[in-house]
Amino acid sequence: MNLTDKTIENTLPAQHNGDEPVAPAAPDPAYVAKATRAAVEFESFFISHMLHQMRSTTKELAPEDSVFRDRVNSDMLDMADDLLAGKMAGQRAFGIADAILRQLLPRKA
Repeated sequence: MNLTDKTIENTLPAQHNGDEPVAPAAPDPAYVAKATRAAVEFESFFISHMLHQMRSTTKELAPEDSVFRDRVNSDMLDMADDLLAGKMAGQRAFGIADAILRQLLPRKA
């Protein structure tokens, strides 16, 4: 047995005898709720940032007399982008929240 095997062996749960894999314990429901909320909020932030960058690029590329360069409605458009991002994240449209949760929560046996 080399050093790596000893290190791995020391990190295994005490009830593990090496014959059968140990099923992960069910996560705390409060942790699942917090992790889910955080993952969805991160997806919302990601989508919102993407929409803001897209709108910013559109403004930069638009001609001087374009509607897209008008700053009158920019605050309302930013708010609409944030609301749209929240709705899309709530539906997990991009799958970012799901990918985060797959990493944070143990798989069901």
